[in-house]
Order: sequence, then structure tokens, then C-alpha cells
Amino acid sequence: MLKRAIDILAASVFLAVALPVLLFAGVLIRLDSPGPAIFCQARMGRRFRPFRLYKLRTMRIAADGPAYTLGADPRITATGRWLRRFKIDELPQLWNVLRGDMSLVGPRPVIPELALEFDCAYRELLTVRPGLTDPASVKYCRESEILSRLADPDAYFKTVAIPEKIRISRDYLERAGIWSDAVIVLQTFLALASLPFSRSRNPEPAPDGRRLIQYPLAVHRGIAQKRPLHSPAALQFDGPAALRPEIDLEFGDPQR
Repeated sequence: MLKRAIDILAASVFLAVALPVLLFAGVLIRLDSPGPAIFCQARMGRRFRPFRLYKLRTMRIAADGPAYTLGADPRITATGRWLRRFKIDELPQLWNVLRGDMSLVGPRPVIPELALEFDCAYRELLTVRPGLTDPASVKYCRESEILSRLADPDAYFKTVAIPEKIRISRDYLERAGIWSDAVIVLQTFLALASLPFSRSRNPEPAPDGRRLIQYPLAVHRGIAQKRPLHSPAALQFDGPAALRPEIDLEFGDPQR
């Protein structure tokens, strides 16, 4: 109850402060490309209940492509690139916090397709409300720039970035509290303030002889439903060390 009360109070203050920025950004979006200034997208919420997440529109209307963007997506408008660089497009999610869909701090909400692809991990993470920010968001605040320099951003996103974000979010849930959330909010402000002056680092290369793990992804109420190795729902990824013991213990160690 205390966390929810803080969410409502802080989101109300932040939204009031951000309102002039949102209005100015909305005018720029409408001048840059036809269509509404606000973009809605389905995200997976607490207890795996989908909700409508609000963002400032950064892409052209009716542009074909995947449901999520990886790096330098040609659908992004000139204004959209600027909004994304400084995370201004995320400000409407303060309304989601006020509605109760999200919290200020918590595991970031993902699209339903990704939540189902990493089902057993997100069913654990989404026992709480997803958040506007979390430690993984701070670490990956320049994720788009990193992905834009990769030959295969989708592979890096699913085999490196998402598993590491899951590990970081699990660590956060183990020690989550009012004071730790306050520290994360402060770290987020500092990370955003440093964006104009910082340069993103090259992603760490995957080690040679990587161990691909077949991850059976449908886990409900602790019961693993194994999928054939050739099934599209069985995802191959480089599991981080923190996840491997659980995978090996529960599902065995399938051969590559």
C-alpha cells in the first residue's frame, strides 16, 4: 500500500512537471508526420494480464515491421529519434502508473510475444507491477545505439540483452524496497542527465564455444511442458550463469 501511495504521488508530480514537454513534443510529432501524437501498444502486466501502454509516437503510421524496434529502425521519424535518445517518448507511461497498470520502479513491461517467448522468467518477474524504470533500464539506457552497430541485433537482443535483463530484474526483486526504489529513481535521473555527454560502449563479444541452451518456455504453476527442439516456441539463447542452474535442474540439460 505504501509503494502504491508513493507511485500515485510521485507520478502526479512528475506528470505535472512533464506536461509542457509533452505538449511541445506532441506538436513536433504532428508537424513531422501525419497521425496522433500518442501511441498505444499492448504490454504484459502484473499476473500476465495485458494492458495498454502509452508512449509518444516515434514512428510513421502504417509502417510495416516487427512489433519491437532494434537499433536504427527506418520507421523511426526524425523527431522520434530525438525523443527516443532522451527517453522523452516514455513520459506518457506516468499515466499508466496513475492508472495502476505500472509502478515507478519494477521489471520493464514487454510485448506479449516476448513475455510468452520467455514465459517461465516473466511469470516470476510479473508477480509485481511492471515499472517505468528498473536497474536493467539504467544499465541498458543506450541499448538502441548498441544494437544499431550490430550485424544481427535480434540475436544479440534475445541471447544476451534479454537474459541479462531477466537476471538483473530477479536480483532487484530479491531486495526490492522503498529505499532501493528511491536509489533506482535517482540512478535513472543521473543516467538520463548524462545521455547528452556520454558515448555508448561496444557490446561485449560472446565468448568462443558458446553454450546454446534449449529453453522450454511454457511453464505454468511449476510444471514444465517440454517442447520439441525444432519447435518455434523452443528458444535458443546463451543463458547467463545465474540462470543455468535453474534450467539444468528443472529441465535437464538438452543437447545442442
